[in-house]
Amino acid sequence: MNGNYRRLALAALLLALVVVSLGAYVRLSDAGLGCPDWPGCYGKLVGVPDQAHEIKAAEASFGKPVEAPKAWKEMIHRYAAGLLGLAILALAAMAWRQRQHRKPWLEILLLAVVTGQALLGMLTVTRLLKPVIVTSHLLGGMSTLALLAVLVLRDQGTRRAPPKALPGGLRVLGALALFAVLVQIALGGWVSSNYAAAICADFPTCQGRWWPEMDTHHAFTLDRELGATASGALLSGAALTAIHWAHRLGAGMVLLLAGGFGLRLLARAETRIHGQWLLAALLLQLGLGIANILLQLPLPLAVAHNTGAALLLVTTLAATARVFQRSEARHRYTMGGFTRQFQTVR
Repeated sequence: MNGNYRRLALAALLLALVVVSLGAYVRLSDAGLGCPDWPGCYGKLVGVPDQAHEIKAAEASFGKPVEAPKAWKEMIHRYAAGLLGLAILALAAMAWRQRQHRKPWLEILLLAVVTGQALLGMLTVTRLLKPVIVTSHLLGGMSTLALLAVLVLRDQGTRRAPPKALPGGLRVLGALALFAVLVQIALGGWVSSNYAAAICADFPTCQGRWWPEMDTHHAFTLDRELGATASGALLSGAALTAIHWAHRLGAGMVLLLAGGFGLRLLARAETRIHGQWLLAALLLQLGLGIANILLQLPLPLAVAHNTGAALLLVTTLAATARVFQRSEARHRYTMGGFTRQFQTVR
């Protein structure tokens, strides 16, 4: 791919990180329903009602007061997401024109994910912040970010010959670390969409106990409304505690797997820089998580924790890709050597 494609892919990756952070800001500042309709806001595709006659008409049509600050937060997020969608569409078009050199499956997948994201964005509003939809929307944003990272990393394989062979166990550990980070992001999204972050105000215990009272059944029932059980009853504090505690347990698993992976990378010269970035992102994210608990979720720290999850995902993905790329490059080099020897014998 040419330089324009690579620059656009990198710009889209950075924009995706901004969109993920904006989405967290909208959700955590309770602005997710700042606009009661989609894709416009109170019937306006550009801007929000700000004139007296516009506000009066909007309130009459939608039956709720216009809260301009919240509406603007939501619309800025939508505009940024729309710009990201256009960038991904452009990447797909550029890749399609070059399909004789490389199949554009990744770009087409990205386009499908971003289309699904638009649908989830609409359902988030129309289904009044249903937790499973909000969490799916967050995961869709993270998936978009991860696929764009793969796009950027795809052409950065190892070109040095001969590359040093990496232990097979390192690939397994990298895959496990990446899986743990993905599961932890899903658990974090479930905490956020259920507003369960503040249920435990102490650390490392929760409510003064190492194993607090929990209701895992209602906590992880997916098909229910916000703040309610599947039967419509009020969701209990024990259920919120279970959601929060599961996220803490997930953090421990990420610390073990991603931390162990980072330390293994740090011990090897050819992967040291990836180990440094991974461990830095991991420690930052753990620090932000603990600070959010102890300081009771100040908005800047809560948004930073979401952004930190995105950075941890990208650094873990980059490190894992590096390990797999080097292993594959080593395999190609070895096979090439066998081929050259065979041709010499012939």
